[in-house]
Amino acid sequence: MPDKSSNESRKATAARIASNPSGYKVCEGCDSIVGGATMLCPNCHSFRFDDAPERVIEQANILGSREQTSVTSSDLS
Repeated sequence: MPDKSSNESRKATAARIASNPSGYKVCEGCDSIVGGATMLCPNCHSFRFDDAPERVIEQANILGSREQTSVTSSDLS
């Protein structure tokens, strides 16, 4: 069963990203949202990104509405 505080944290993060989409971009390799200055995705090592504000907002809403399903580097340590 998902942790309620984890889900709330994801929603809060998604809202923060959606309110400032120009500071972020979406990885075209794994659909992660990364900071605008990122050159290489920390999750899949892709170097292709979509920085359109509409795409960032859409992906933030998708990721904020469900539990995490991807493995991140912090999961491996």
